[in-house]
Amino acid sequence: MEADKPQEKTSPKPSVRRINWLRLIVGILTGSYILYRIIIQIIRPEYGPVYWLGFLNTGLIVGGMYSLIAIGYTLVYGVMLLINFAHGDIMMLGCFAGYFTFEYLNFLKVGDSNFLNTYPVLAIILAFLIGAAVSAGSGYYLEKIAYRPLRNSPVRLAPLISAVGASIFLETAAQIMFGANKKTYKNPDLLARGSGWNIQMDEGMIIITKTGVFSLIMAVILMVGLYFFVQKTKLGKSIRAVSQDKKTAQLMGINLDQVTSQTFIISGVLAGAAGVMWGIHNGLFNHYVGFLPGIKAFTAAVLGGIGNIPGAMAGGMILGIVESVGPAFLGIDFQLKDVIAFTILILVLILKPSGLLGKSSANVEKV
Repeated sequence: MEADKPQEKTSPKPSVRRINWLRLIVGILTGSYILYRIIIQIIRPEYGPVYWLGFLNTGLIVGGMYSLIAIGYTLVYGVMLLINFAHGDIMMLGCFAGYFTFEYLNFLKVGDSNFLNTYPVLAIILAFLIGAAVSAGSGYYLEKIAYRPLRNSPVRLAPLISAVGASIFLETAAQIMFGANKKTYKNPDLLARGSGWNIQMDEGMIIITKTGVFSLIMAVILMVGLYFFVQKTKLGKSIRAVSQDKKTAQLMGINLDQVTSQTFIISGVLAGAAGVMWGIHNGLFNHYVGFLPGIKAFTAAVLGGIGNIPGAMAGGMILGIVESVGPAFLGIDFQLKDVIAFTILILVLILKPSGLLGKSSANVEKV
């Protein structure tokens, strides 16, 4: 009978890879426009080398701060698969803590002067320690209150909605407690805003500010220190293990709740340091100071590969430079630099959703 005949094995047909026409068209249009602007800048340059170096200097400073905040997004995503949209407001709290530290030390008398300018190095260290501590504590309790109860929620969007609500709560609370008016950082004379070094060139002068150099150096030190911390320490290895496989990590004796809390503390420390640096360098700030840098840092994390620490570092630097150089390169108003940042986010999500250094399954370990 035919039913008793063994069925012949048929080899599977080779799969044909479909072309993503949207991705192809967007890539061609974007590449063509960039090439067009390069040709325009070569044939009819609108800015000289001194301006481009100035833009690059500004981009590196801002990019370092973006990188610090982006690392916080990456750490939390690697452990919880959660985009912590309240992370920028954690930075804001650190900015306020540094501001009040400087204000207190400015009124604290030491002889004929004040503590702020008598011991400027110690004052700066205290501002960073207090700012980082406030942000770390805020991140710790944010995870305890807003995220942990929803970790196993059947509604997948529940933690994300909670993050948005926490962001609005922190901004409103800061407005009620500290007022809506903008405040100005009182820097020590050692880091007076506007002071620095003037480099004379044929076409003009480049001003390298002390606050900018200090912020960039601090950002690089913190990023390098964090990378080695995650790679070499026991806690860092636990974070990487949890980011790869939570169940297996728990079977190996890793306390998931403890690692998650410590991850929020570390991300809070970085955000708080970025907040203090933001205040020292830019001066003016209010309760909304963390909103836009937080969203841009999220863009930087996506650009580098969400869940990838070196990717977050690179993404922040690239975004800062592109945001600074972009308006001059594209020939648009400098007030539209925010448009460039979010256009990059859209392009990355269309052309390479995994980011520059990300993998299809992004986590902290995959570098």
